[in-house]
Amino acid sequence: MTRDRAKQQQSWVPTVLIGIAIAYLALVQYIPAINVFIQAFHKGVGPFFANLTRPEFIHAAWLTLILAVIAVPINTVFGLCAAWAIARHKFPGRAIVLSIIDLPFSISPVVAGLMIVLLYGRQGWFGPWLQEHNIQIVFAFPGMILATAFVSMPFVAREVIPVLEEFGSDQEEAAKTLGANDWQIFWRVTLPSIRWGLLYGIILTNARAMGEFGAVSVVSGNIANTTQSLPLFVEDAYKQYETEAAFSAAVLLGLLAVVTLVLKEILERKTSIKDVE
Repeated sequence: MTRDRAKQQQSWVPTVLIGIAIAYLALVQYIPAINVFIQAFHKGVGPFFANLTRPEFIHAAWLTLILAVIAVPINTVFGLCAAWAIARHKFPGRAIVLSIIDLPFSISPVVAGLMIVLLYGRQGWFGPWLQEHNIQIVFAFPGMILATAFVSMPFVAREVIPVLEEFGSDQEEAAKTLGANDWQIFWRVTLPSIRWGLLYGIILTNARAMGEFGAVSVVSGNIANTTQSLPLFVEDAYKQYETEAAFSAAVLLGLLAVVTLVLKEILERKTSIKDVE
């Protein structure tokens, strides 16, 4: 009897835990996401596409794309350099460098935006010098680039570091003894070995850059047709009671998230297949 009761208990416990997890995800993610699509299309497909042709929306979408086009390559180059230096060299302060790279994970994006304002604003450390040379960082496009690059900085480095450590340096050293220079080693040995981790990091970096709200909101001023990115457009349209426009833009950002998840799943499968081989 005791064994039967234990088996019964073991049979219903996983079911209850799975049910709790599904209910929590439904309340936090699934229902809100479905509601966004319902609100965007409740008047039909025509108004939805009409909202996507508004000048404010088009400018915000282009600005978001430009932010990603600039920030992603910068963080890709930085991530590769940082990952190679950390994975291939043991030096004092290595743990501190890793902690600094992880700083955008732990600090609030709003605080990150405030840090940029305190440095480059009119009353900031570099404010007087920037004003003398007629350079505007805060409430302008350069400040949005800084904020976007900051919040999306760690992803490439954090995805590439473990891959480099697992790969080791034996093949790189063998190529060097055969006469290959550093550039040839990187392109023909190192890069092929880390390509899936690198692509994974780039996808996450792009998703973070295009979806950033807090830091960009602080440094941009959220000026329509000037410094308003797509996430800021969603907030501004909703505050102006233009809910259809806000939800239409939110659908576009939601589809971006879906594409990111699909690519993430594909890369994870590619990585797992490579590990098995």
